[in-house]
Amino acid sequence: MSRSLLSLSLAASTLLGVLAISTAYAQDVGRSPWGPQDEIGRLNLMTASSQADILSRLAPGGPYDLSVEYFIGMPSWQAAGDPHYRMWMTHTPRGTRIDDPVGVGREVNAHISYSGSAFSMYAHTGTHIDALSHFGLDGRIWNGFSADSHLGDRGWQHADAGALPPIIARGLLVDLPALFGIDMLEPGYRVSAEDIDAALARQGLAIEPGDVVLIRTGRMQLYHQAGAYMDNAPGLGMEAARHLAEAGAMIVGADNLSFEAFPSEVDGNYVPVHTFLLAQSGIPILELVDLEALARDGVHEFAFIAASLRLRGADAAPLRPIALPVGD
Repeated sequence: MSRSLLSLSLAASTLLGVLAISTAYAQDVGRSPWGPQDEIGRLNLMTASSQADILSRLAPGGPYDLSVEYFIGMPSWQAAGDPHYRMWMTHTPRGTRIDDPVGVGREVNAHISYSGSAFSMYAHTGTHIDALSHFGLDGRIWNGFSADSHLGDRGWQHADAGALPPIIARGLLVDLPALFGIDMLEPGYRVSAEDIDAALARQGLAIEPGDVVLIRTGRMQLYHQAGAYMDNAPGLGMEAARHLAEAGAMIVGADNLSFEAFPSEVDGNYVPVHTFLLAQSGIPILELVDLEALARDGVHEFAFIAASLRLRGADAAPLRPIALPVGD
């Protein structure tokens, strides 16, 4: 099947899902137009041809590192009791001299200054990608894989972070503070479809099937103040999520940690944007993406290049994306 036919099939599938949401929220997870074994959803829109096309348009400038720094005390999701980021030394020059862990003697250890470290964290800490297994509905995730049949003690056997391919795609920055002439969106602001369209029109751009669409709220300016960064962040509403899906976005992301705005607009679902995008539409979500340098330099269209850690069974993975400006 050609890419254009796939896009049409995907758009039709998404439209049916949107119609279902408009009448009632008690709907099923999405079924993939790429077959019953599909684990990556709209990442199937990425082809050798689409990758070659965006790379052929590279212009001077960049690269822009869109990832955040990891450090003890960094912002992290604590509402459900998940662990903070922690890093500790497992070897130090002085300690190794005393402990002699590899049995080479004090003199050699004094000469060879050995440092080693370890870290632990929740999979959704720092700049990361939500795999399609992150949220589902009624015990099932994207494409009908179920917790009863496909989730073991070692994680998900389908639609996990280990299945995610490297990403090379056209990226778009949707700069909402620039649209409104402010530094950052106000706390709790719910981004609308109209906001997204207005920002893109101002930038002279439009979403195309297979794009990575990144929403700037300005909240990243508070990243080194963990409490302020996490407190009542602005985010997307359901209308905006549906609009991005209908437009053909392959991946969506933002500079906050929750991506969506709270409180929920849907009774009986506290994260409707996540379940709509991940479980119903097959669209991975990026969170904690640092978009400040792109905004500062007015770079709104770019080649988005990233690869996540291949964490078998995990529902998310750390990601270090870069952006390379493109020309006409």
